This record gives sequence, C-alpha cells and structure tokens, in this order.
Amino acid sequence: MSEEKMPAAEAAHYELAFHVLPTVAEGEVADVVSKLRSTIEAAGGTITEEEAPARFDLAYDIVKYLEGRNRKFSSAYFGWVRFTLEPSKVTEVNEVLENTTSLLRHLLIRMTKAEEAHVFMFHEALEDNTSETIDLDATAPAEVEENQADEATQEKEDKKEENGEEAKTEVK
Repeated sequence: MSEEKMPAAEAAHYELAFHVLPTVAEGEVADVVSKLRSTIEAAGGTITEEEAPARFDLAYDIVKYLEGRNRKFSSAYFGWVRFTLEPSKVTEVNEVLENTTSLLRHLLIRMTKAEEAHVFMFHEALEDNTSETIDLDATAPAEVEENQADEATQEKEDKKEENGEEAKTEVK
C-alpha cells in the first residue's frame, strides 16, 4: 500500500456581520473593527473585503444584558468583514466574538459560491434612493376613494367585455 498524504484543510470563505454598540464613541468604532480584524488574522485568516461600520436605526429594538441590567438599543453601528479561514479555526474566532463586550450582536456564516461572487454593500444600498416608501396610512381619504372608484369602474368594464365575448360565441 502506498503512502498518501492528506491534503491540508482548505480555507473556506466566511462573512462576519456585526453591530457595534451605539454607546461606543464614534472615534472608537474603528478600534473595535481593528480588534475583530486582528482576531481573524491571528487565527490564520485573510481579510478579503469589508464594509466599514456606520450608524443607523435598527428595524426593532435589541435588548442586551449590560452592566447588571437589560438595556434596549434602537440604533447601532453596522459593518461586515469577509475573510478566508480554515474551518477548524472558526470556533476560536467565534469565542472571541462572544466575549467582545462592545458588540451588540454578530453573525458569522460560511458563504456559498454564489454569495462569494456577489458582494452586497449595505450602506450604499441605504443611500440609493431608487425605491420609494409610501405610507399607506397617510394617503389622503379623497385619493383612496378615487382609487376605489377607478377599480370598481375597471371591474365593471372587465365584466362587460367578458359578457360581450360570451354573447358573440352564443350567436355563432
């Protein structure tokens, strides 16, 4: 039997998304990110891409136990880092993340090939105003009645067309 060498564990692609507490001073957020980066690099990882954290309002309040009590946060600094790392080292990185008190929340995922190929820049997407949010509760009542009347008229016309087509087929 020939002696075969097992290949070294191949590095996988990961993404770390994180919320830095809003109580961290804006100037210190970069220090938190550099600590995260150094943790990944110390474990043998290589940073491939990242988006610097920026403060924004959260979709819902997040409760975190800090300083002996539960505290609610409605905003945070959000950022992400993509990196390659041997799968055996992920636990080591995750333990450091769990013990980082300046993080409100984090998510570490292994990316698929499709996710690797398509980078989503979150903060750029927030600034992009190609979509519009419409507050349905703020729509004027007259406008609502007008839209309902238009819809009712369209339904009547559709029924007339259906009936007219049926009448023609019966005559033949």
